[in-house]
Amino acid sequence: VQLVESGGGLVQAGGSLRLSCAASGRTFSRYHMGWFRQAPGKEREFVAAISWSGGSTYYADSVKGRFTISRVNDKNTVYLQMNSLKPEDTAVYYCAAPEGGMVDYSNSSTYDYWGQGTQVTVSS
Repeated sequence: VQLVESGGGLVQAGGSLRLSCAASGRTFSRYHMGWFRQAPGKEREFVAAISWSGGSTYYADSVKGRFTISRVNDKNTVYLQMNSLKPEDTAVYYCAAPEGGMVDYSNSSTYDYWGQGTQVTVSS
């Protein structure tokens, strides 16, 4: 499956952005999906994940209550709505999909397919 992120950009602290991840190549609806981010000099970290049906969602503590992950299977797209953005949210954001299950959804090694990333910059 091929993944392409979009929607990144520059925003002031307190603002909002919505990231999109468009999937192609295989049946999107059978894949769980996740969002990760990587800031300069830091390791890639888990942000959010969603089950194939959208019925289960998971968030990192640092974004809980501010970010919302969702998906529209008919559009082969997963979204990350980011509100109340902070400068520490600045990073390249990646969407990812695991070929198998998602028991360890916060572990990047669970995921087999990755997009190229989209830059999010939050100014103070």
